Amino acid sequence: MCDGSNLVLCYNRGCAEQFDQTNNTEDSCVYHPGNPIFHNAYKGWSCCKKGSTDFTEFLNIKGCTKGYHSGKMPKEPEKLDVIAYQAPKPVLLPRPSANLPLVNIKPTISFTYLQQRTSTSINNSNGSDTNSLIDVSIGTMCKKHGCKQAYEGAGKGNIICDHHPGTPIFHEGMKYWSCCNKKTSDFHAFLEQVGCFQGKHCWINETKIQEHTNCRLDWHQNGPWVVISIFAKKYDPNNSFVKLSPVKLSVELYFPFQKSVFSKNMELHGIVDVDASCVSMSPLKVEIKLKKAEAVSWAVLEYRKRKLSNGTKQTLNSGTNDKHKKFKCLC
Repeated sequence: MCDGSNLVLCYNRGCAEQFDQTNNTEDSCVYHPGNPIFHNAYKGWSCCKKGSTDFTEFLNIKGCTKGYHSGKMPKEPEKLDVIAYQAPKPVLLPRPSANLPLVNIKPTISFTYLQQRTSTSINNSNGSDTNSLIDVSIGTMCKKHGCKQAYEGAGKGNIICDHHPGTPIFHEGMKYWSCCNKKTSDFHAFLEQVGCFQGKHCWINETKIQEHTNCRLDWHQNGPWVVISIFAKKYDPNNSFVKLSPVKLSVELYFPFQKSVFSKNMELHGIVDVDASCVSMSPLKVEIKLKKAEAVSWAVLEYRKRKLSNGTKQTLNSGTNDKHKKFKCLC
């Protein structure tokens, strides 16, 4: 009879009996050499494919293999180090200078708007033509800013008009046009600047623009895009422009019937890809899609600075503090 003090617990799966090490033969233990399987409500063994949905029945499944008892506790499986995933931080680009030249973005004009403008032009031509070439003398200079082309007669001189659609600005000794922002301190050099926009010549003085008008401006961002919508009607797309640099935006919409203009210049909060950005014009609005150069969210639209009492500058981005800044629409 075995002495109870000599008994050792068998660690083979499915056995859990005590055995005498001096009396351990090759068929003393009946166990499961495989691994337990738990899938949904099913519990079984990989070695004999016996199982049950009841946990007590699973524990009582008799082993399928005979062998020696084992008194060694099996090694616990190694614990894998869990590394918390951290999203990569976006690489911020150095902010370009705000004095970089602005590029004219050629707009895509909707077919509906083109039809409306064609119809309007035909109706207007039935009345008196205030820009008739009958009264234009040979040698009359084009009236648009920056253009130096002279009138050569009807059907002649079909050269494209290179002009400045913006307004001249004189500030602290510098002279430049609002449309292209090419600054110079020399007045002669300012007058000789080649126009930044192409269009048709104007041989007769147009009625002077009487006032500036305001249009409702809205914006939102969607993934890599910042979309600006300017709601306007009856503007002239041929004499309107949208110019862009990596950090600046300049918009000017001309309203021929009201003889007014909407002008908006801003330094942008983020950096944009000028070549990938685009402009579309429709009867009710001008939509400007700015492609972000950085994968970051814009908290505001405009980037502003203010001077503190000690003379230093502090960034102030509260100019357009919500994502739906609006202006009163008088268009």
